Amino acid sequence: MNFRPCIDIHNGKVKQIVGGSLRDAGDQAEENFVSDMEAADFARLYREKGLRGGHVILLNAKDSEYYAEDLRQAEAALGAYPGGLQAGGGITCENARFFLEAGASHVIVTSYVFADGRIRFDRLEKLCRLVGKEHLVLDLSCRRRDGAYYIVTDRWQKFTEQVLDVAFMNRLSSFCDEFLVHGVNVEGTGSGIDAELVGILAGQRDVPVTYAGGIGSYDDLELLREISGGRMNYTVGSALDLFGGSLGFDKIVTEYND
Repeated sequence: MNFRPCIDIHNGKVKQIVGGSLRDAGDQAEENFVSDMEAADFARLYREKGLRGGHVILLNAKDSEYYAEDLRQAEAALGAYPGGLQAGGGITCENARFFLEAGASHVIVTSYVFADGRIRFDRLEKLCRLVGKEHLVLDLSCRRRDGAYYIVTDRWQKFTEQVLDVAFMNRLSSFCDEFLVHGVNVEGTGSGIDAELVGILAGQRDVPVTYAGGIGSYDDLELLREISGGRMNYTVGSALDLFGGSLGFDKIVTEYND
């Protein structure tokens, strides 16, 4: 079970938000924390601690007035830790190579391969050929509705028709190196992990999974370890002391990072 750090960039700032509050209209989001540090500062910290596989996410849409500053921050972070971070947010076949050449180890993709509410295997296959399976992470972030977990796109604002389950993850595992899954219903709340979702994710054994959402205590990490058998990687956002929370970054690195 490995700790995967994060650098979430919104309106040109590194911040932590309540995931379900993100709106493209007006570039709005409910904020838990806004940092005075640059994205590159966090990247250098993660490099010094030897933490690999963290993700840099651009949270504004490409037509936002803030996107250029998001991109500047992301490029600086990737350059500060080449090969150590993954990049996501608006990734397509047109820009995927750009982020890899900027220093990302992987690109993280959701919306491009889930268009019009369904998965586009033609796009997924094209992207896989372009960057290689070993450089591709599929973001299967989801929201609960009608007793099931549906993959959501466009910065978690739009439901697809695709239910997230083990069979679907197994089908996708031949196209990617990892999965990243935010439990959007609890993302940014610190209210505890979505144990049911973690149980689903733990059933997939073909490629590594990183879970994010709701971690607010060390007990949550122990529960994550128990449910997943210690195989689940994880991200802590708002609850981390780096972002104004109570969980110690150094303690997690030394005690909850295998």
